[in-house]
Amino acid sequence: MKTLKPELLAPAGNLEKLKYAIHYGADAVYLGLPTFGLRSNKNAFNWEDLEYGIQYAHDRNVRVFVAANIFARNHELERIPEYFKKLNELKPDGIIVGDVGIMELIKEYMPDTEIHISTQSSIMNWSSAKFWHNYGAKRIVLARELSLKEIATIKEKNPDLEIETFVHGAMCMAFSGRCMISSYLNMRDANHGDCTNACRWNYKLVEETRPGEYYPVVEDEYGTYFFNAKDLCLISYIPDLIKSGVCSFKIEGRTKSNYYLSIVTRAYRKAIDSYMADPENYDPIPFLKEVMTTSNRTFSSAFIGNEKDSSDLQNYASGIPVQYYDFVASVQFYDTEQKVAIIEGRNQIKLGDIVEFVTKDNIITKKIDKILTLEGESVIKVDPNKSYKIDLDQPVDSYTLVRRRNVKITNEEMENLINEQYISLGQGQLKVVKT
Repeated sequence: MKTLKPELLAPAGNLEKLKYAIHYGADAVYLGLPTFGLRSNKNAFNWEDLEYGIQYAHDRNVRVFVAANIFARNHELERIPEYFKKLNELKPDGIIVGDVGIMELIKEYMPDTEIHISTQSSIMNWSSAKFWHNYGAKRIVLARELSLKEIATIKEKNPDLEIETFVHGAMCMAFSGRCMISSYLNMRDANHGDCTNACRWNYKLVEETRPGEYYPVVEDEYGTYFFNAKDLCLISYIPDLIKSGVCSFKIEGRTKSNYYLSIVTRAYRKAIDSYMADPENYDPIPFLKEVMTTSNRTFSSAFIGNEKDSSDLQNYASGIPVQYYDFVASVQFYDTEQKVAIIEGRNQIKLGDIVEFVTKDNIITKKIDKILTLEGESVIKVDPNKSYKIDLDQPVDSYTLVRRRNVKITNEEMENLINEQYISLGQGQLKVVKT
């Protein structure tokens, strides 16, 4: 039987990110308006952007799924009919929903639109999946707590149901994000898109007979991290996920940077294409190396593989994300006659720095030996939020990203970090990596 190529589903926190996601290889994007989309004030889509974004995606054969996955209160239901009537006119490809009451209203006001059941619904068994399918769902987004064997069983018992699973990004310490810590501590509801990531905060210990006496639990100079989950990374498990019947690989991160979104989407695009072209020789190392250039809390394969202990899932070492590369500039324009890239600085670049221009298809390494202002004045550094000219022989496009490896990390250290991360993800023997 022919193996079906899975969809790569990327986050789009705003219109600009939607364009970056599509440029770097997403087959579909998911997004939302602040009202019902679990990203509250962090979401930059409005109705005008949404209409344009859906059309922009459809013109490029990319599907758009709109998140409406809050758990609604009675007063919120009053606004839903108008919301879905207006949304229906824009013709998104699907709606992501977690609340069965909202699902009922979608069926009434958007009867021809696919319904996808959110990971917030914590679908962890084949019977639950069957219930949602029978009730009208086209697709389910599985809970992150499942193993490969459990995923395969769900698909086997529901062969006509589409299975989507998260493959990369931040993990919540609660069951599929159904967490009350943020609400309890500062009245900001995670299930209404307003999570404050209270699980990442530093905490102290109180002995019950000594109220008011607070004892630090110190693991390093930053404190301790009881609930500090590692980031999910399943790039090594792409073959297994495809074989288990997953049809859509989802990347978390609607609030992440353009750099993070682009690099992760690019890596998974190339990983999927590599496996589909030559399944027997799939090598995840080059793609793991790429996602490690983004800010992360070190990676875990979570529950997908073999049995885990808590250290496989929680980062007890530090609450500060690691960052081996800095995003230093973005390309605004390439002058083919002068062979010059016009860049906008994001972080400082100095003469002598070695940077990488990352395009959709290539990575161009260059030592910076000359920096010019737009007026032609020679300078010794690039400052943030200002534009400069950089000589570059190879043409690049306006979505090109410029990065620089942390100068404190040697080639050998970077190789070791990649190899250690590969082994920690549960994928066998050490491989030799050349950076």
